[in-house]
Order: sequence, then C-alpha cells, then structure tokens
Amino acid sequence: MNIKKVLRMSVTTLAIGAAAVGCGSKTNTIVTKEATNISSDESVISISDRYDNTKELSAVFPIVNPTPIETDMEKNIQNRLLNGFENWNRGYDAWEKWGDILYTDDSFYNVHGVRLTLKEYQSSMNATLKSSDIQMGNFNNMIICGDWAAIRYDISTTDRQTRKSSDGSVMEFVQFKDYGEELGTRVVEGWAGTKGADFDGLTGFQTDDAKAAQQEALNAIVNTVIPDTLNLKDKYPVTNPTPIETDMAKKIQNAILNDFENWNQGLDAWTAWADTYYDSNLQYHTNDATMTLSDYKTLEKNNAESTNVKRIRFDNMLISGDWAAIHYRITKQDSTTGEKTAGDVMQFLHFKEDGDSVKVTECWTK
Repeated sequence: MNIKKVLRMSVTTLAIGAAAVGCGSKTNTIVTKEATNISSDESVISISDRYDNTKELSAVFPIVNPTPIETDMEKNIQNRLLNGFENWNRGYDAWEKWGDILYTDDSFYNVHGVRLTLKEYQSSMNATLKSSDIQMGNFNNMIICGDWAAIRYDISTTDRQTRKSSDGSVMEFVQFKDYGEELGTRVVEGWAGTKGADFDGLTGFQTDDAKAAQQEALNAIVNTVIPDTLNLKDKYPVTNPTPIETDMAKKIQNAILNDFENWNQGLDAWTAWADTYYDSNLQYHTNDATMTLSDYKTLEKNNAESTNVKRIRFDNMLISGDWAAIHYRITKQDSTTGEKTAGDVMQFLHFKEDGDSVKVTECWTK
C-alpha cells in the first residue's frame, strides 16, 4: 500500500491532535494573541495562545454535552483544546506553529494505533491537507479528568480535486502535563482513532526501532492472561487511572467493569446482561449505523460465529457527570484459523440512574 493511499484512508484520523485538533469553519475567528513567523515570501502566521480566552472561544466552539471542569489543570487543558480548534481555523502553518507551543520534542501522537513523533505527525498532516479540506462539525464531548482529556467531534472531509465530501467523527484520548510557568500545559501523548486496516501502511512513517517496539507491545497484549480474581478492578486494570470520586462515577465504573466480565463469559452471559447494562431505548452508534439494543445483540451474535473477542484491560476510563469515555484493549481470535491479534476500542457512553445502578442510554463506538 503506497503512502498516498494510506493518507487517503487515514484522512479522518490524521486531521486530529488534541489541542492541535480542530477542523472547523473559517468564520468567527477570534484574534487573541499574535505570534508571527516571517518566511522567505514575507507571509505572516498568526496564532491564538492565551489562557484567559476560554469564555470567548467557548462561544465559538460550544460543547454539546458539557461535563464539570473544576481544577486549574482541567481548566488549562480545556483552554489548550479550544485554542487548538481556533488555530486549526487559521490554516496548516498556524497549526504547525501552535504545535511548538502545545507539544514538546518528546511528545507522541498515536494515529490509528501507529505511534508517531511530533515531526512525523506534522509531516503526515501536511501531506493530508494538500489533498483534502477538513472542517469540524459538532464538538460533542470534552471529558477532562486529572491530566487526561477525551474528546469526540464531527468532521467533514472534502477532496480538493473531486470536491466530493464525506462526514465522519473522531475520538481522542490525550495526556497533558503542567511544565511550569515558562512552558505551560502541554501534550505528553495522544491517541486518535483505533487500530484499523491502514495500520500497516501508516507504520511507514516510523523508524524500524519504533516498529519493533510497537509490535512487541502488541504481542504482549495478545499473550496477556486475564487474572483469576473476583476483584474486577484488579481483573481489568486501568493503565492510566483518573479520579473516580462521586457516587454516580462509582456506579458507572462498576457497570463498565461488569460489562467486561459478562462479555468475557461468553455470548449467552453477555446477551442476558445487556438488558441490565443498556436501556431498552438504547441508541448504539458505530461508524456505519445506529442500532437498537435488539439490533446490537443480533450483530454481536453474528460476529461471535467467526471471531472470539476478549476484553483485556483499559488504557483509560474517564468519568465525569453522567458520561464516560473508555479506551480499552482487546484480542481477536479467528474461529477458523485460530490466529490471535490485538486491537483496541474507544467508546463514549451516556448513562442514566436506574435505582441503585445505572444504564447506558446512548453509546458511540470506534
């Protein structure tokens, strides 16, 4: 698969980057602070870089489903995300210059499961935007817990040659760090999209050493043995834990862990459990369709005939208000060949209280 084809396949996910994200409309631009870079043709690049413009930018980029943002760190992360949207609207050069503020030389971004350095990520972005115009739609979620953020938003991609457009959505999980007064809040590492069909092609951006390290990590997931314990927090650990403190958050955490446990017990156990975990009026969104609970059960029954999927562990479990965003690792074993591979899943889940527990009313999965 050549690199041009890879870029076409990956255009949705390559166009993202936590606070470097934002593929929005070119209108309603707020000029906040100018940082300029004079090139040989005397062009001027202006970027947005302030911590006191959150209220202004929130009016331009409203969050459809807001959740609490309380600590100073969480407020700084929100601001960096909003400034990232604003800078995207100023074009690739502004976005690239913003990267020097948002990231460090040691930052990484994982695109469809492929771990890229900042320079590799910027190179892929530059190539992508030469062939496609990408516009942001609704900013659906911004869930921030501790030093982590999970965001979900809609995009529209237009081929610059054919002018054909397609709509899609993006999910990202991003870790930030406060580097102090001089450098501020910056990205440590981000994950945009899950391991897909373009995974092998995208590894063309990596060095041989990086490819080998990534394959070793995937092998480790394939060979993971799920602990034999009744403690579900130990059985399905979260690699990057964030605060889970409210009663609602604890109920959501318990429901998610039990969903993992019932899933791994087999199709019959999960099918019965699904009536407890999901609301009867569930809307289950995938890349291809929106399903009812009955539709979703049928889909999983059909999938189970060819592939045995086990849920292994969480990378992230961010819970805020009545929302959760989870990124987790799975293994898939082909029922015919026995081949076992590692993958990952991202979900945004909306819950409602149901007596002493909770139910999922709507779910978005990638």
